[in-house]
Amino acid sequence: MKKKSFTLLLISLLAISMFLVGCNSKTNSESDGKKEPATSNGSKKDTLVYGRGGDSTSLDPITTTEGEAFKVTENIFETLLEYGEKDTTVQPGLAEKWEASEDGLTYTFHLRQGVKFHDGTDFNADAVVFNFERWMNGDEEKFPYYTMFGGYKADEGHVIKEVKAVDANTVQFILKRPQAPFLKNLAMSPFGIASPEAVKKWGDDFRSHPVGTGPFKFVEWKKKDRITVEKNSDYWQKGLPKLNKIIFRVIPENAARLNALSKGEIDVMDGLNNSDEATVKSNDKLQIIERPSMNVGYIGLTNTHKPFDNKLVRQAINYAIDKKAIIDAFYGGKALPAKNPMPPSIEGYNDAIQAYPYDLEKAKALLKEAGYEKGFKMDLWAMPVARPYMPEAQKVAEVIQESLSKIGVTAEIKSVDWATYLEKATKGEFDAFMLGWTGDNGDPDNFIYTLLDKDAIGSNNYAYYSNDELHDILIEAQTETDQAKRNELYKKAQEIIHEDAPWVPLVHSTPLLAASKDVQNYIPHPTGSECLSKVEFK
Repeated sequence: MKKKSFTLLLISLLAISMFLVGCNSKTNSESDGKKEPATSNGSKKDTLVYGRGGDSTSLDPITTTEGEAFKVTENIFETLLEYGEKDTTVQPGLAEKWEASEDGLTYTFHLRQGVKFHDGTDFNADAVVFNFERWMNGDEEKFPYYTMFGGYKADEGHVIKEVKAVDANTVQFILKRPQAPFLKNLAMSPFGIASPEAVKKWGDDFRSHPVGTGPFKFVEWKKKDRITVEKNSDYWQKGLPKLNKIIFRVIPENAARLNALSKGEIDVMDGLNNSDEATVKSNDKLQIIERPSMNVGYIGLTNTHKPFDNKLVRQAINYAIDKKAIIDAFYGGKALPAKNPMPPSIEGYNDAIQAYPYDLEKAKALLKEAGYEKGFKMDLWAMPVARPYMPEAQKVAEVIQESLSKIGVTAEIKSVDWATYLEKATKGEFDAFMLGWTGDNGDPDNFIYTLLDKDAIGSNNYAYYSNDELHDILIEAQTETDQAKRNELYKKAQEIIHEDAPWVPLVHSTPLLAASKDVQNYIPHPTGSECLSKVEFK
């Protein structure tokens, strides 16, 4: 995400104390880096300036998989269903209520009436059908997240048989097979319902001209600088949003972002270094906001690149990484070492799996067995932005580089801008790379199937890992509606992944944010992005 430095403009806001369901937001208007005077009537601020580490890659949420996009689009678009404020329980969204058939193949949604898109057109069943038809007729390159529904319309595994408008306010989904996480998938950020007329008008450029039904409307996007959204005065939830404007600023370095917060140039920052937590706590003008943990940071080993096409080499790399040293140095006790591709907070987590210990001699022995006794050279790609699961990627990469050198592996650290980084990872161009994942819906399917199934190659399976046995288990787990049976299937899946070692799972972190003391009603969500409609200033 990208933004210039801004100073705070204090503008008036009628204090509304109704606490309704919806997004949250904050305010600090800025004008070309010059502080504006407070309003004469002494009313509180109504522009929130949000400092983040990278720019969005798109503002059409279905066209991307990265969290910087969703931080913004959560406030512009809405989904048929939503999650709870602090968890991933399924709640009404643009659909007020719904029912499912006994066989789990038909879902009928009753839509909220009187809702308008930001361009003044009506939200209705036809709009829902339009969006899903658009997505299902795409592919991994255009709409990568749609693989949550088993592929695309032409694919054998595609779950949705038909989406139809029963009447203006009722839409029905007919499935080919039951999908246990279907409702949770519908609530995910990428499936925000867009204005059909705006999509037709802008075509592929809709990613820079988003039009939804949410509490904030898009104003402008200055690449690598800032994205501005403003209050939707016609928003269907009365009394919301509390803010008049949000400015999402890009400040790449975590330390620089904290400095901007301390100076009052921004109101909220994500990606607080754990080492700076004490500094924030000692400042009576600031507060710490702790995000519930639901993530994994990992090193991906592209399985189609030599020597990572050899399982023994991948296992050796797992033995060579000292996760505890990384956590002690960079996470300040706010992380757990990872042994599985999903965190312990997700149902179906297999705690019986024994983690790869830090064992350099074992790593060397495996490399010798694989035919690489003298080691090899590789590229290690480090993220150019701070992420919740890895706030200091470059420094972590240097620790990993040193560890690998002890087993004869020479790793050259490389990086590139965030959008290009993701593009190259999607195409499988890296040898090894640092990435991570914050869960979208709280279901194990969203970690294991989304990140490591062969269906997700070209979207979120950046390691290009493919295992037919794993695929069959994951499809069975999607179709199974008994959660206890699903959990057993996912535990078996984790055993296969542990043995194949397509990644080095590193950490499950507890991400920290910081904010000025006068920010209130900011409720961080475990998915990593939240609607800011309830946020206001004291």
